[in-house]
Amino acid sequence: MNELQQKHPLEPISAEQFLLLQKQNVELLLQTKQLQSDNAFLRQELDNLKRMIFGSKSERFVAVDSDQLPLFGVPQAESAEPVKESITYERNKPSESNKNVPVRLALPAHLPRVEEVIEPREDITGAKKIGETITEILEYTPGKLFVKKYIRPKYILSNPESIVIGQLPSFPIPRGNAGSGLLAHLLISKFVDHLPFYRQVQMFKRQEVQIAESTINDWFTATCRLLEPLYEKLQEKVRRCDYLMVDETPIAVLSKDHPQATHKGYHWFYYSPVEKLVCVDYQQGRGRDGPTAFLKDFHGAIQTDGYSVYDIFEIEGKSRLLACMAHARRKFDQALNNDRARAQKMLTLMQPLYEIEQIAREYKLTFNERKILRQKM
Repeated sequence: MNELQQKHPLEPISAEQFLLLQKQNVELLLQTKQLQSDNAFLRQELDNLKRMIFGSKSERFVAVDSDQLPLFGVPQAESAEPVKESITYERNKPSESNKNVPVRLALPAHLPRVEEVIEPREDITGAKKIGETITEILEYTPGKLFVKKYIRPKYILSNPESIVIGQLPSFPIPRGNAGSGLLAHLLISKFVDHLPFYRQVQMFKRQEVQIAESTINDWFTATCRLLEPLYEKLQEKVRRCDYLMVDETPIAVLSKDHPQATHKGYHWFYYSPVEKLVCVDYQQGRGRDGPTAFLKDFHGAIQTDGYSVYDIFEIEGKSRLLACMAHARRKFDQALNNDRARAQKMLTLMQPLYEIEQIAREYKLTFNERKILRQKM
């Protein structure tokens, strides 16, 4: 026991001992505040983790119906009797004979029709047709491969004497035997329908067509080279815009260096809302090199989630950084369980902004009309 603990409670203490007690009290208060702060932080982290694993992904917020929300203290919801209303409508009563017959929607009119006429088994010689009953059934024929054969007759001319033959059209892959339709199907199946090449090889085998997966990989590489000029043109058009939304997302990447494992790569998205253009740039990391190289000739406004790598554009004076309202609002939504009163206050203030945007979407307003609506409201 120290000197202070050995003192009798009623025994007076010296000024030096009193100052020591004050110092210990201050230290305990500081420790208590730190523990309270750590506890609040950990509770917030736990709440975010539960939200990610078990919670709803929606960030919809319904404000409490009150003229003014208090900054401190959670308002108590008042219990109220639900308001009842009667709703009446009229409908056609189904007949007893058709009561259990399911109602089917008409099949799309744009689909081609293959007609099959079914005559009665009875002898209809001399019978008079009085009508017909039509039944439509939706059918499906799997996509089939076919061979397109180019036949080029050769001719010999007499004056002057020479041999002539028709010229072949240009093919996507020189000296290749894959048509443009097949190449487009391979890429759409892979990137739109998420069918890997080995599954497509299995599908071709069911049609008794053997295509090696290595051959398809070569076709894929050659087709991507054909698309490079289009990608370069897309980059050029995106860079000419004066307003871009930029974000990055991680992806798992397979490489020859690590065939049994994946590494984390990043897709950087550059979206122009005005031009409705989006360009994707792959980078191995999340550093500043990617956006710095892509946006080196860009001059305009960049809207991001606040990631610090974009600060260099505003520091150099080349571009103006814009914040994202959705990301800012998300922090207050996550703070509802930590400090509901103040978080709810901020979410309530943000609601009119989203109502304005909803009106603009419903009436399909142009960008200039949206600006006028925001200024008026």
